[in-house]
Amino acid sequence: MTWLKDVLGTEKAVIAMCHLMALPGDPYFNSEKGMDYVVEMARKDLKSLQDGGVDAVMFSNEFSLPYLTEVKTETVAAMARIVGELKSDIQIPFGVNVLWDAKKSLDLAAATGALFIREIFTGVYASDFGLWNTNVGETVRHQQRIGAGNVKLLFNIVPEAAKYVADRDIESVAKSTVFNNRPDALCVSGLTAGAQTDSQMLKKVKDSVPNTVVLANTGVRRENLVEQLSIADGAVVGTAFKIDGKFENHVDQARVKAFMDDVKAFRQR
Repeated sequence: MTWLKDVLGTEKAVIAMCHLMALPGDPYFNSEKGMDYVVEMARKDLKSLQDGGVDAVMFSNEFSLPYLTEVKTETVAAMARIVGELKSDIQIPFGVNVLWDAKKSLDLAAATGALFIREIFTGVYASDFGLWNTNVGETVRHQQRIGAGNVKLLFNIVPEAAKYVADRDIESVAKSTVFNNRPDALCVSGLTAGAQTDSQMLKKVKDSVPNTVVLANTGVRRENLVEQLSIADGAVVGTAFKIDGKFENHVDQARVKAFMDDVKAFRQR
């Protein structure tokens, strides 16, 4: 049994993404509709996800494109307002993800009571956002300083739109990440949001660190969930829950329910 059962209520857990619309300061923020509209769209998506039966939800500034690796204060403030206004509606375990800033994600978790965060904690990458460096030692010390020691850390070890500067195989990355940093989970991703996680890569990671929770982080759909969940301990799902399965759309409750019905059937095998 893993911590997923204790924290999220089940093994083979599905963490659903609640993608927030562009926020103040973002290039695509709709200043005419303002933050009230962003909050209500998040509320609508949250309801569809919860009513569809997901196990947990993670709030992410997914439409703050192009992403920053050092996120501005206004972004965290806006996300704190959104989660704060939705707290009375949240009925399942939740986490947060401030793309792509691990410290700011921890700040938001501490302020809102989130149980987990997902971030890039380790490694140096050549990415679409420039040279991407990390400092996991400083990040986890920050976690302790702000009293967020109980927040689970989900390490994305295959960052989307990025590649390790060093030539390292995924098994070595997984093993050294676990040995040096003791993550609560490793997330394995495809190239972008909605892109299928390579099953062979997923298996290599899980086989390398069998005692660590491993999550399929992108591209899990009804068509491949049996294959993916047969390897991974759970999945993070966003695009598959959207209207027509398109990243830019809002959540379709019927798609969520159909997906979760298949997951529940898989768990009963």
